[in-house]
Amino acid sequence: MKSNIYKPIILILSVFVAQVLEFALPDSPLQKQAARPYFSWLLWLILVLYFGIQLVQVLQKKKITFYQAPFIAGVVLLLNILNVVTAKFALLPTLYFPTLDQVFGTLVEDRSLIFKCIGYSMGILSTGVLGGLVIGFFMGIGIGFSKRFSYWVNPFIRILGPIPSTAWIPIMLILFPTARSASAFIIGISVWFPTVVLTSSGISNVKNSYLEVASTLGSNTFQKMFTVAVPAAMPSIFLGLFNGICSSFVSLMTAEMIGAKYGMGWYVNWQKEMMCYANLYAGLIVIALLFFVVITVLFRVRDKVLVWQKGVIKW
Repeated sequence: MKSNIYKPIILILSVFVAQVLEFALPDSPLQKQAARPYFSWLLWLILVLYFGIQLVQVLQKKKITFYQAPFIAGVVLLLNILNVVTAKFALLPTLYFPTLDQVFGTLVEDRSLIFKCIGYSMGILSTGVLGGLVIGFFMGIGIGFSKRFSYWVNPFIRILGPIPSTAWIPIMLILFPTARSASAFIIGISVWFPTVVLTSSGISNVKNSYLEVASTLGSNTFQKMFTVAVPAAMPSIFLGLFNGICSSFVSLMTAEMIGAKYGMGWYVNWQKEMMCYANLYAGLIVIALLFFVVITVLFRVRDKVLVWQKGVIKW
C-alpha cells in the first residue's frame, strides 16, 4: 500500500520539474516561437486526466493501484528532455526538430483540417476493411468446407495473395475512377488475404466429431457451417482480421500519399513537402493514436465474442 502512495508522487514531481524547466530556461532564439505554451498546458492536462480517472474509480468503489503513474512519469521525463534539447538549447537542427509547443500547437490550431483528414481516412479504411473482411470470410468458409471450391480458388489465392497490396497501386489508380475508391480496394486486398487464409485454416481444423454430432442432431450443411464450424474457427478469424487491419494501415498511408486529396497519409506527405515538420510530427501523433484506438476496439470486440479466450492475447 505504501509503494502505491509513492507512485502518484513520482508523476507529480516529474510534471513539476518539467514545468520549472519550461519557465526557468529561456527559449532559444533559433527556434520559432509558438503562440501559446502548449507543452505546459499538456502537462497540466495529463495530471488532470490521470487524477480525474482515479477519482472516477473511487466513486465507482474500485480498487486504486496507481499502476500507470510511473510509466506516465517516464513519458513526461522523456518529453521534458526533448523539450530542453529542442526548445531551450536547440542542439538539433531547428528545421527538422521543432519545439514541442509548435508540435502540440498544430493539433489545436490546425484541428479543422486534421479532423477532416481523420474522417476521410476512416471512411476509406472502414470501406476497405469491411469489403475485404466479408469477401475473405466467405471465401475462407468455402475453401475450408468445399474441396471443389478449394481446388479452383486456392491456387489463385496462393499466387495473388502474397503480392504486397501497395504493389497494386499503379494499376488501381488506372482502373478506378477516383483515388478514394482505388485506396479502398487496396486496403480490401490487404485485409482479404490474411482473413481468407486464417478463416479457411480455422474451418479445416474443426474436429470432425463436432460436425458428426451436428449431423446426428439433424443439422443441414448451412447449420453445421454457421453454428458449429464458424464459432469454432472464430479465434483464427479474429487473428486474420488483426493481421489484415495492421496491413491495412500501411496500405492506407501509402495510398493516400500517392493519389488522395485528403487523409492523414496525405496530410503527413503534404507537410513534408512544405517543410513544416511541426505539422508532420503532429500528423504522426494523430496516426498513432488513431490506429491505437482501432486496434483497442478490435480487441474489446474479440474479448466480448471470445469470452473463453479473454486475456489469451493481450493488448
